[in-house]
Amino acid sequence: MHFQEVSMDSGNGQCLTGDLITVLKTIRTVKLYLLGKFHIMHDAIGFRSYETGMNYTMEWYELFQLGNCTFPHVRRDRSAPFWCNQGAACFYEGIDDAHWAQNGTLEKVGVMTGAQFNEMAQWIHEDNDTGIFYETWTVRASPHPNSTVWFESYDCSQFVHRTYGKMAQMGVALKSRTQTNYTKIYLYSGEPTFLGNDSTIFGQSSTKGLAADIRSFYLHFRPHQSPIDFVASLLEILKKVVWEQSFYLFYNFEYWLLPMKPPYIEITYEEVPLPAPAQWSRKSGKVP
Repeated sequence: MHFQEVSMDSGNGQCLTGDLITVLKTIRTVKLYLLGKFHIMHDAIGFRSYETGMNYTMEWYELFQLGNCTFPHVRRDRSAPFWCNQGAACFYEGIDDAHWAQNGTLEKVGVMTGAQFNEMAQWIHEDNDTGIFYETWTVRASPHPNSTVWFESYDCSQFVHRTYGKMAQMGVALKSRTQTNYTKIYLYSGEPTFLGNDSTIFGQSSTKGLAADIRSFYLHFRPHQSPIDFVASLLEILKKVVWEQSFYLFYNFEYWLLPMKPPYIEITYEEVPLPAPAQWSRKSGKVP
């Protein structure tokens, strides 16, 4: 876990618009169970007011836990898989300094004004309304650094990157003394094939076979399986992904077929430097 702090220097003493507010960057270790235990990183940003002494934490969360955002529920009363993959930014009072420090880092990274904070807060409202789903996977053609990215993840670290980018666009100087690593969970695939959405796949006689195959695929990822069922599901997943080289991806309310290829899946921890002022492109959303 990594948590970084940014101070907001106002100069006129007014609440928020004139307040001194510290911004904190956080990352902590989280255990992820996807037919096995993995360690991933969770990212957040904190704010500390010099004027009032109040602390606040801002995080972009999967609203129904990571497992439910990654895989759907396959229910008997519904032909289509039932997804609970909503995500949103949450802003709340307080920062658990001891928790962040013990499980990761807590670091001050810059200074911004209260007026800049208000502008950023409005942008966060707009960002929250734009991206409403949580996406775990990043899908790319190969592990090569310049390979094609078919689908980008939409998770807590991406929200943190976007927010730091907004700060840089406003002219906020950000600087960290420690290396910040962000978790990426990759699927490796050839060019994906578009399949359709709920209304075009499920309940249609012409796509009955495809609908059944998608349901069967996701059923193997269901939670709370017995040891025997778990082993059987794992073998079926390996058969589908490795032997048949297929994976059904649900992205932005649409289904895609991924022609999988080695190494199939990989969890990495990648360093992403903080953006410098004027390096952030509003149009592209990326640092050149």
